[in-house]
Amino acid sequence: MAAGYPPFFADQPIQIYEKIVSGKVRFPSHFSSDLKDLLRNLLQVDLTKRYGNLKNGVNDIKNHKWFATTDWIAIYQKKEKVPYKPERVNLEGPKELVAKNFDDYEEDRKLFKIAVEENYPEVFEDF
Repeated sequence: MAAGYPPFFADQPIQIYEKIVSGKVRFPSHFSSDLKDLLRNLLQVDLTKRYGNLKNGVNDIKNHKWFATTDWIAIYQKKEKVPYKPERVNLEGPKELVAKNFDDYEEDRKLFKIAVEENYPEVFEDF
């Protein structure tokens, strides 16, 4: 979000996966050293070294220098104004409106056997 594009991108999903596994990330020159450090630790390929998976859990992220001015209590209490609120879409509308903020990969639906149409809408009505 800070760059306006994802850390790993390519034309084909397999190329994206290869980039993720390689662990090599290039950051824009305007990123601060604190932001680069945070992102390197979040994007760490080795799970035993990745922020969020370490002994301190989420606190490694929350206590990072880049979040020094973040008031986590105010966020929890919903006292902070959000910097960006995505446009709400009609979930019953056409697919292009429902998924306008998300990338769609056909192979994900096949791999995870995701139905194009909801089979039991009445069961999950209030979900």
